[in-house]
Amino acid sequence: MKTPVRLMLTGGGTGGHLFPAIATAEALCDRIPGSEVLFVGTKRKMDKASLEQYGYATCSIHSKGLKGKNLFSLLQGMLVLPISCMEAIYHILRFKPHLVVGVGGYVTGPVVAAARLLGKPTLIHEQNSVPGLANRKLGGLVAKICLSLPGSEKNFPREKTVLTGNPVRKELLELAGNQTTETKKKKTLTLLVLGGSLGAHRINEIVSEAFSLGLSALKNVKVIHQTGPLDVDMVKNKYNNNDIESTVAPFFKDMAAIYKEADLLVSRAGATTLAELAVLGKPAILIPYPYAADNHQEKNGEYYVQGGGAKMFLEKNLTAEVLAEQLVTLFTDPKKLKKMGNAMQERAFPKAAERIVDECLNLLNRKPKTQNRKPQSHV
Repeated sequence: MKTPVRLMLTGGGTGGHLFPAIATAEALCDRIPGSEVLFVGTKRKMDKASLEQYGYATCSIHSKGLKGKNLFSLLQGMLVLPISCMEAIYHILRFKPHLVVGVGGYVTGPVVAAARLLGKPTLIHEQNSVPGLANRKLGGLVAKICLSLPGSEKNFPREKTVLTGNPVRKELLELAGNQTTETKKKKTLTLLVLGGSLGAHRINEIVSEAFSLGLSALKNVKVIHQTGPLDVDMVKNKYNNNDIESTVAPFFKDMAAIYKEADLLVSRAGATTLAELAVLGKPAILIPYPYAADNHQEKNGEYYVQGGGAKMFLEKNLTAEVLAEQLVTLFTDPKKLKKMGNAMQERAFPKAAERIVDECLNLLNRKPKTQNRKPQSHV
């Protein structure tokens, strides 16, 4: 029996950072029962609630973002850094991890740097096509860098990188497996609208307006719409006033159940959402967040658009009329939807979490499960 591993994971601030970390923790605990995981993250209530839902221990440190801040906020962030590092050192000495894995977000920097200072093996995972500030700075410190998308290795010391893909939570992998054995016929097609964990006001407006145009082809489409906390009533009223069957909520916890119903998505282009859609083979209309750092959402989306699994529109160019036309075109062409779904799935990395665990075990000089794999491949 393999000796259990004590893994410290750090990151957060968005679900896009958190869920790949959860998937990695699940894969390690499945591989080596008895392993212990501690998440070091932000003080966001959503992060803590998500982690507690999966049963993982958590702690937090004081930390502030540095990129894109005004001078006052930048000074605040710099002043809190020594405190962040001391707190990180304390948690590392207390938990005694065998290794520390960072998944991005400003909290990652001080924790991984402290781990390196204390001589712990370190690894980072980058979800996006363009790395964030924390991971870029840590690239020279850590022993291994796991990447989600081809092409992003140019941002790091190439000899340290390995293309693993972006980990997807176990319940979504199980759903993907079950989809291949299910042959259900649906009378009603379903559109799922996702704007990120906090919603997206402009997406809420455009989609609800598209269904207010009175197009007959959209009358029988059911809409499941995650709005974020501010637009729930506005979106509900628009669907109700136009007799559109809909389920509207600020946030959905059971994403497996929601994804299962979806035939098509309108979504932002966050890396983790895209990884989930790819594993599930869900076609999508992508509307990248226009203010994402380094325009990384648009660059994330390009990988899937090039493969044929998604269409992408910039928010500034998109109107309700244009979106409605796209929805009608796709919902009236089942073969096109299926072709896009298959193309999406061809760009999936269903074994991403397993591959990251392999790299972790390599750093600990333990025999990984996956053999005969070229770790530096970027195919």
